[in-house]
Amino acid sequence: MTINKQWVLASRPDGEARVENFRLVEAPVGKPADGELLIRNDYLSLDPYMRMRMNDTKSYTAPQALDQVMVGGTAGEVIESRNSQFAVGDRVVGMLGWQQYGISNGVGLRKVDISRVPLSAYLGVVGMPGVTAWWGTNGIIEPKAGETFVVSAASGAVGAVAGQLAKLKNCRVVGVAGGPEKCRAVIEEFGFDACVDYKAGRLQADLAAATPQGIDGYFDNVGGAVLDEVLARMNAFGRIAVCGLISGYSGEAMPINNFRSVLVNRLLVQGFIISEQPQAWAPALAELGELVATGGMRYRETVSKGIESAPQAFLGLLKGRNFGKQLVKLS
Repeated sequence: MTINKQWVLASRPDGEARVENFRLVEAPVGKPADGELLIRNDYLSLDPYMRMRMNDTKSYTAPQALDQVMVGGTAGEVIESRNSQFAVGDRVVGMLGWQQYGISNGVGLRKVDISRVPLSAYLGVVGMPGVTAWWGTNGIIEPKAGETFVVSAASGAVGAVAGQLAKLKNCRVVGVAGGPEKCRAVIEEFGFDACVDYKAGRLQADLAAATPQGIDGYFDNVGGAVLDEVLARMNAFGRIAVCGLISGYSGEAMPINNFRSVLVNRLLVQGFIISEQPQAWAPALAELGELVATGGMRYRETVSKGIESAPQAFLGLLKGRNFGKQLVKLS
């Protein structure tokens, strides 16, 4: 009998999430019924949105249920199929959660080609984070040549893609990241024009120095102090895409002192959830897949080994200890 290891949500966090909020359980791997298929998950995606779903509060989606497998994107291989749309050996991406195996009826699964793009990339740069970056950049900010484009969490799975897409539009691109190593990679690997280290304690001055012509577009992944300082430097008719608010996911206050800039500069500030933009996925995945396959898009991954490592890797992600896309290698 094959055993399936699964992480479930054992309790809701009070403040910061802890390892104790998760519980590892084991269950026999089931057999697919007619119309279903069995998938061995090779990679698990860890993403900041999971922290919000651990809370039982009003949000854009239902909270993660207690004692149920944690939600999460997966990439793996079909090992048994009773569904005519999928064959054994197909590589697929879906939302099978924090577990080694999953059974699906095929809804929400996407077959992927690993001949030109690595399987793991379909959970990052050519997956949900990449599509998020593509839509926030092209669908909301719409950067134009010569404009200044700023992105927070610039070394992360979303931010690195957003900045590179803006560079393709011939913008001056400035990243905000934590620490000199990440800032160096943002410039040298991802091709940004400048990077501000928010941990250096000079956020206001360094951001001003990096954006002498002000800011026209801002891709926000963190909220809080970075958003506040960006608001103070926005140009008239600037555009802000709000993708994430990771600085407040554990309940921290996020005061904004420069909100008047929204009115004074007639700013567009648009929050978005990429699952609500179905029209973006096909063109985004096509463009990003081609860029990765031809070397036109750089990306990084942080991979932890074994399903047992998932909670610690997730907590590290929330603290910014990862570089690029955080994955767990399950097999």
